[in-house]
Amino acid sequence: MDALIHHLENREDLEPREITVAAEFLLDEAVGLSKKKRLLKALATKGETAAEIAEFVAVFLEKAVKPDFLGQTFEGPTIDVCGTGGDKLDLFNISTTSMFIVAAAGATVIKHGNRGVTSKSGSSDVLSELGIPLDLSSEKVGECLGKAGVGFLFAPLYHPAFKAVAPVRAELAKEGVRTIFNLIGPLLNPAQPECQLVGVMDEALCPVFADILQRMGRDSAWVVNGSTADGRAVDEVSLMGSSRIYKSGSFQGLVDEEIHPSDFDLEIADIQDLKGGNSSENAVILKDILSGKDKGPKRDIVVLNAAAAIACAGLEDNMEAAIRKASSLIDEGEALERLVRLQECAG
Repeated sequence: MDALIHHLENREDLEPREITVAAEFLLDEAVGLSKKKRLLKALATKGETAAEIAEFVAVFLEKAVKPDFLGQTFEGPTIDVCGTGGDKLDLFNISTTSMFIVAAAGATVIKHGNRGVTSKSGSSDVLSELGIPLDLSSEKVGECLGKAGVGFLFAPLYHPAFKAVAPVRAELAKEGVRTIFNLIGPLLNPAQPECQLVGVMDEALCPVFADILQRMGRDSAWVVNGSTADGRAVDEVSLMGSSRIYKSGSFQGLVDEEIHPSDFDLEIADIQDLKGGNSSENAVILKDILSGKDKGPKRDIVVLNAAAAIACAGLEDNMEAAIRKASSLIDEGEALERLVRLQECAG
């Protein structure tokens, strides 16, 4: 292990065999903090390649608990919508709100997430506030996927081996050190959906994640990085400025596009218009949008992100058509109906 760490400190990329050794080392509860810290710091300082991240993810997924519903057939393509977090803008739960619209459009949304780490309210926090238990068996999640087109996989239940890295992650977080674990959350969905929309906080990660998701066999993957009017990063399709979208997958080569809200006749929003709060406040925001009560910028950014997922899943041919679809699904009550179905199935 010392030789492997030395390679990283010399800014040498790891071979697949070395990555397997490093991943097993990090997940070993018998190993002390100091050497894990040295490994993670060296990897972060060198900079993780797409091949390295993909290999680490492959090892971690091998250790994950496999959902009971794997192999079950669902209507429409399966998709996850999520972001890396870390943009520190304290926005409300945009992707969690959008997933009910995406389900109403005909996709099966298998959401994988955790409690808020870089925000006041993560996906699991707001769903728990809406009465959806986090400790559902994967058999029950499969039932919800069939009935509501939406299901939630609470990350700690499916990645118990990650308990071994919690102490070192906490230590490095205190030091302000970003590690590979700050990047890979969106890649660790144990259901491995056919399609995926991922928001990243660093535009440089867009082609990296697009490459990784193609390596992982996604049929369609869109990796997005947005911006605010003053140049800050957003791990969503942005209503506050332009967004970069990198598209990849089994059925297409890499595509790099830039979009702007004005392309779709949407008004630019101020950050303050999109701020969230704690989980109970964000649950109210989610319901107000899906019920049609909120017709302002919060609705617009949800529609924009839902449209990206709908187009990513191949349910509409382009963003313009997907935006019209997403808006009509809210207006007709079909998006809210998906939330109600999930509450009834999970409750």
